[in-house]
Amino acid sequence: MKNLTSIQSSTSHPVRLAALKQSFQEWGAAQDTLTRLSKRLSTTLCLETQLGILAEEVAAIIPFDAMNYRHRIARREFVFATGVGGPHRCEYRLTLEGRQYGTLSFHRRQKFSEEELAGFEMLIATVICPLRNACRFVEIEQAALTDSLTGIGNKRAMEEALIGASSLAERHGAPWSLILCDLDYFKQINDNHGHVVGDHILARAAEQIERSLRTSDNVYRFGGEEFAVLLPHTGEQAARDVAERIRLAVGTMHVDAGDERVCVSTSCGVATYLNGEDHEHWVARADEALYRAKAHGRNCTRVFATIA
Repeated sequence: MKNLTSIQSSTSHPVRLAALKQSFQEWGAAQDTLTRLSKRLSTTLCLETQLGILAEEVAAIIPFDAMNYRHRIARREFVFATGVGGPHRCEYRLTLEGRQYGTLSFHRRQKFSEEELAGFEMLIATVICPLRNACRFVEIEQAALTDSLTGIGNKRAMEEALIGASSLAERHGAPWSLILCDLDYFKQINDNHGHVVGDHILARAAEQIERSLRTSDNVYRFGGEEFAVLLPHTGEQAARDVAERIRLAVGTMHVDAGDERVCVSTSCGVATYLNGEDHEHWVARADEALYRAKAHGRNCTRVFATIA
């Protein structure tokens, strides 16, 4: 038997429907700044696009020389900047429901008035929810490309990066190099000390590799104990030097496993991109160099040599 609430909800209210229709038409026809800004932001979940829209709408009301946004999302620094800054700045920490969503700042040669500062606050109140949604979308995208144990890129992220690197190398002619690293005798560590110790070593190894790199370099975990390092603007000899730096850094770490200290070494294979090859062939050459390192006693670096 239906209760009173369900009976009432099943009956339309012509007056309310008419009011809804009128409100929708007014909303669609509205040209005020906040409505237009809300509409434009609702068309995309791309954080960079949203910030570009915000910059356009703000500039039409409050002149500024530069707008900067910075936020750390899933271990990565996201930075958006437009224009050249002046000596005067107003900065806002974007917070919603107790969570931080980055810092937004505006710069200008002339000081901002109190009315302009109030205008910034009204605009930010309008954009905070769409920016929050865009930040969460970035988190979801990055989670799909991140290894959950080490926090670095996974195999899918590595493949996407290699495809992009191959395209850039072809277009600009700059050298790119790939290093494959494999922790030596890692199966014995898991067998003798357990997977908890093994997982800790993997996480520590990822940290050591990252510390050995420039900010422009990227590291990925593409297998159980296998890591890949992608080096932009890096030739064969420089890539070998980086591989040796990684090898020495990993060799210095140790993990306490009860009464025993567990150490690990790594073997490295290096290959520099060749014009015209696909990313799979590039990886295969680096893997061949890694195989040679393993065959020559491990804990060493080998390069798939190319002739200029």
